Amino acid sequence: MTPKIFLWGSQARYENYRAAVEAAHGCVYFSDKIPDAIHCSGLLLPGGGDLEPWRYGQENTSSRGLEPERDRAEWELLKHFTLSNKPVLGICRGMQVINVFFNGTLVQDLPGHSDVAGIDRLHQIVAASSNPINLWGRTSIVNSAHHQAVGRLGNGLLAAQWASDGTVEAIYHRSLPIWAVQWHPERLRGKFAKAGAANGQNLFDAFVEICSFCRKE
Repeated sequence: MTPKIFLWGSQARYENYRAAVEAAHGCVYFSDKIPDAIHCSGLLLPGGGDLEPWRYGQENTSSRGLEPERDRAEWELLKHFTLSNKPVLGICRGMQVINVFFNGTLVQDLPGHSDVAGIDRLHQIVAASSNPINLWGRTSIVNSAHHQAVGRLGNGLLAAQWASDGTVEAIYHRSLPIWAVQWHPERLRGKFAKAGAANGQNLFDAFVEICSFCRKE
């Protein structure tokens, strides 16, 4: 059976994620009802607006596009999937949510990493020599469209990739099936592929494969 990946929200907003998961032979289950996630094999936390700063002990100095209802929903979903030991993949905002969920912090404004006139920046990252997200080699080119970043790493989380300025570009949990990237692999695949850049489809392929394995456990 095709593994179902839960995503809180509507298909219209997250079409690029749906296409990437389906290309990996998975199925995205879109819903704003948390109980619907019970029968899903994995959780996908996509990009979006900023997380409410009070969740990591800060006042709002430069956070924008806040989505309180989504924050609450994804928090509950993370509780369920971590307790169930089911795979979780975070992308951009999703990585930040994961970090804060495990008691980490965020940098509220990071110059030089946001997109320019709607076009992603491309930049080089360096990967840790041994990590579960090392799908593209020691160095690779990825995209960037964010103005916040991981500050203090959350409990149990390890950094897997870094930008040249030290910004954490990927994380994973040392004992749970949780991975996340700060960049946007859904916009580095298929018709969005960039010459010389990492193939973002690799991450979705790996995630769906892990969800398939966990579903059989």
